[in-house]
Amino acid sequence: MGIVERRERHKEDLRKDILFAAKTLFMEKGFDKTSMRNIAEMIEYSPATIYLYYKDKNEILHELRRDGFRELIEHFKVLQAIDNPFEKLKAMGRSYIQFALQKPDSYKLIFTMEEPLEHMLTCGDDNWVEGDQAFDVLIKTVSECQQLGYFKGFEASAMSLVIWSSMHGLCTLRTSGHLGHVSVARTAMPDLDQLMTFTFEAFVSMLEKLKA
Repeated sequence: MGIVERRERHKEDLRKDILFAAKTLFMEKGFDKTSMRNIAEMIEYSPATIYLYYKDKNEILHELRRDGFRELIEHFKVLQAIDNPFEKLKAMGRSYIQFALQKPDSYKLIFTMEEPLEHMLTCGDDNWVEGDQAFDVLIKTVSECQQLGYFKGFEASAMSLVIWSSMHGLCTLRTSGHLGHVSVARTAMPDLDQLMTFTFEAFVSMLEKLKA
């Protein structure tokens, strides 16, 4: 390996170290309480080095979210083998829930922090390709469902937003711990997995009734 290749590998490794340290600190301390200096200290570099790669922690968090969306898109790839679009839509919901429960840190970074959304408004649409791709998978599946008679009279993007909002709400209640309080106070289902399944199936039942 030549000098140029070694330098490039070092840069890429350092970039990964920065992202890993930032993700760890964001989860442990919270975004607001994490500074660029904290990130630099964790990987034992000077803050000036971090600024060579990212202008601020908003940009770091935005990059982490892009990585998270790539993970989510990868998670959906196995669904391509399902021919029936409504069955694919149901499987997508289950896969989304699975992603939220198996990768809670990535899920929280993607969907519950506001700062990257503010950053997105200043960095342009080209820097949010992964997020668009993830939502486009849902829109495409909903459109295919409409060809079978589902969701007639609804615009595909609007229906997709309703479906995503419902799944997001359920997953966020679970990952935030609020669903546990609901299960104890309001339902006869103390088992959270059982309650998640019950709620998801009820939502699917509603969607099934929206067929002409």
